[in-house]
Amino acid sequence: MVKSMTGFGRAQASVEGYNITVEIRSVNHRYFELYTKLPRTYSFLEEKIKSLLSTQIARGKVECSLQLEATADESVVVAVNEPLAAGYVQAIKEISEKFNLSEDVSALSIARFSDVLSISKAPVDEDELWAKVSPVISAALEDFVSMRQVEGEKLSKDVLSRADIIINNVSYIEERSPETVKQYSEKLLERMKTVLGDTQIDEARILTEAAVYADKVAVAEETVRLRSHIDQLHQLLASDEAVGRKLDFLVQEINREANTIGSKAQDVDIARRVIDIKAEVEKIREQIQNIE
Repeated sequence: MVKSMTGFGRAQASVEGYNITVEIRSVNHRYFELYTKLPRTYSFLEEKIKSLLSTQIARGKVECSLQLEATADESVVVAVNEPLAAGYVQAIKEISEKFNLSEDVSALSIARFSDVLSISKAPVDEDELWAKVSPVISAALEDFVSMRQVEGEKLSKDVLSRADIIINNVSYIEERSPETVKQYSEKLLERMKTVLGDTQIDEARILTEAAVYADKVAVAEETVRLRSHIDQLHQLLASDEAVGRKLDFLVQEINREANTIGSKAQDVDIARRVIDIKAEVEKIREQIQNIE
């Protein structure tokens, strides 16, 4: 089943001290391109997220947003800048001796000086955090892929309905093309009768002219290839792989065959059918731009 390149997925869960929210959205793009929105503290998760998403996404400009809200008191680390503290102690001693002051140094007084103590969050265990986050990302990804599949099915049905219209027009051209040769032969015969009057008409010449005309306007090869391309279109749309690029190339080939038939056509009805085919090809081209 083909997938659309546009989609949205969301998942939310509370996991061991965190409220986790993940949103994934995408728009059309030639390749797989990922943008992550997550707290700077957890930027180390970016590569893991990309690796996980790439297992299910082949094309599209994708944005993945990760929100982590701590529901429990986060552990902190208080560190002592020992060289700085020692410097303060030594400086106080020097001041006391130089100005004959009492030496009143306590741990609390030293701790109050700037930068002696620093507070930071405890280091995050990357593997442990990923174990909490990855199931939520996977759930959002499943929701995202499901929406892409639904949209892809709609696109596929539309493309196939237009492919059927093309085949109907091809069938008409295949039936009509021999008739144009027959009509040409009849008109040629009538013109020669008018010009030559009672003079005997060279039937061999008529057949030769008709054969030359038939070869000139023959579109059997083009219609056979068109049918083959439409068959391939059906096969690609039934595939579970990312087929957007192949479809784009295939539509170019379909359009090329239609152009060739149009350039050969010496019949108004066939020319109209070619126009109808090209109109459907353009609509298919627009739709497959959305297919992964």
